[in-house]
Amino acid sequence: MVTDTRTLFTLVRGLPRKGGLADRLGAFYGPQAHHYDDFRERLLHGRDELVSLLPVRRGGVIVEMGGGTGRNVERFGPRLARLKSVHVVDLCRPLLEIARQRAARLPKLLVHEGDAGTWRAPEPVDAIYFSYSLTMMPDWRAALDNAIGQLKPGGTLGVVDFYVSAERAEDGLRQHTAWTRAFWPRWFGHDGVRLSPEPLACLRSRLDTIVLAEHFGSVPWLPCLRVPYYIFVGRLPARAAPGRFAGRRAARL
Repeated sequence: MVTDTRTLFTLVRGLPRKGGLADRLGAFYGPQAHHYDDFRERLLHGRDELVSLLPVRRGGVIVEMGGGTGRNVERFGPRLARLKSVHVVDLCRPLLEIARQRAARLPKLLVHEGDAGTWRAPEPVDAIYFSYSLTMMPDWRAALDNAIGQLKPGGTLGVVDFYVSAERAEDGLRQHTAWTRAFWPRWFGHDGVRLSPEPLACLRSRLDTIVLAEHFGSVPWLPCLRVPYYIFVGRLPARAAPGRFAGRRAARL
């Protein structure tokens, strides 16, 4: 209850508007860093599902962009032993400090302070994922370009995040009400989270879709409301150059 109150106070205060992005994130998440994971377990749905859908091969390398505290790495469970490494990249120093503490007992977790739009892995990458981080990135297109450009041919990119549909959703996609499309972007925008239909549309255009699932999730302390989120897993076509548009195939949960 006490930790929730502290987190809620930070959320109500919102993301600072002045300063560089790293400093603003540090000021926003610093007061809630040590209880960040507990609150987000009840807010950020679908992370277990996303991680379970990522391919894990022996000796593989996986990157999480905007990985914060590194909590998602624990979701690999016994499969983590098969991997060579999981790189967690973030700009927020207070959350990275928690990730480094976690890495002390998870030797395959490697923690990096860096921008998702420019950070490059030191080794070839099998899969990259974004867990509720793409909507926090002012230049999310650059982050996707950078991620796709690092994947091996046939590599996998996964995203779980909040979103809203377009005013007229594409065939086969969920159509949100006008209230949903107006309310949630305004609600989350106060904390620097940008909800829109564009990231999902971009993912579907640039990657072959393996899984696309659209859901609504509960929000702590707002029992009557549900926020839309999606899970996307796509593959870079083996013959397609990174950054080029590719066809789409959909398999829905």
